[in-house]
Amino acid sequence: MTATIEITSTENPQIKEARKLQRRRQRYRDRLFLVEGVRLVRDALESGAVIQRLFYAPAMIADNEAAQTLVAQCTAQQVACFACTPDVLNTLTETITPQGIVAVVVMPALALPSPLHFTLILDQVRDPGNAGTLLRTAAAAGVDAVIFGPETVDPYNDKVLRAGMGAHFRLPLRNCPTWSAIQPLLAPEQRCFVAEAGAPLRYDNVDWTQPCALIIGGEAAGASHETTSFAQRVAIPMHSQVESLNAAIAGSIILFEAARQRRTDR
Repeated sequence: MTATIEITSTENPQIKEARKLQRRRQRYRDRLFLVEGVRLVRDALESGAVIQRLFYAPAMIADNEAAQTLVAQCTAQQVACFACTPDVLNTLTETITPQGIVAVVVMPALALPSPLHFTLILDQVRDPGNAGTLLRTAAAAGVDAVIFGPETVDPYNDKVLRAGMGAHFRLPLRNCPTWSAIQPLLAPEQRCFVAEAGAPLRYDNVDWTQPCALIIGGEAAGASHETTSFAQRVAIPMHSQVESLNAAIAGSIILFEAARQRRTDR
């Protein structure tokens, strides 16, 4: 077992280093990110992710048995654990009501299946709640991998992590800033479909059992113009005067239609 180290100053080097991970550039430089709260720390542990450091506030978890168990498990696994005062720990948190536990986790390097059969691509999805929900839905719907494409929020943004509910640890994902970086990841036989309001092809008339990729565009402008050259447009028919659904809802509807077809096809 490793000994727990006490931290009482926000200027402690360990706290200052961890706080840097609140910035996207630093996360990718170090290949580390912050995980906050009992649920996500437990998901990281149970998935086998590498926890580099654990920060917790004894005063904040005194009545939280689940958090205490996580501290004990990390200590037993030789994770460097730091007991902090609440004001120190709160400099690492982004939530309104923090649970008193934060982990520094190594970015998972889950291998992409070869070949990819069913891929979700987020294109210009800037809202972290939508991105995290789509990632969580993709895991539930049996997607092979999720690609965070051009102009899309960082998958390790704290709000994306919370909305993803642990999907980061269960599903291969890649962060690709350009379409030229995405294309080599797709199998040659994969057909690409992009969700677009008013498209002539209904989403439930597509054969989702074939190797394919679904592209979900952003909330404001939809998918980027580049997708028109290689992706077929599909739409969700709607009643009344509603013009469109938000990205997470539209993506979830299509993903579970694909999951339904794939179950039937077995």
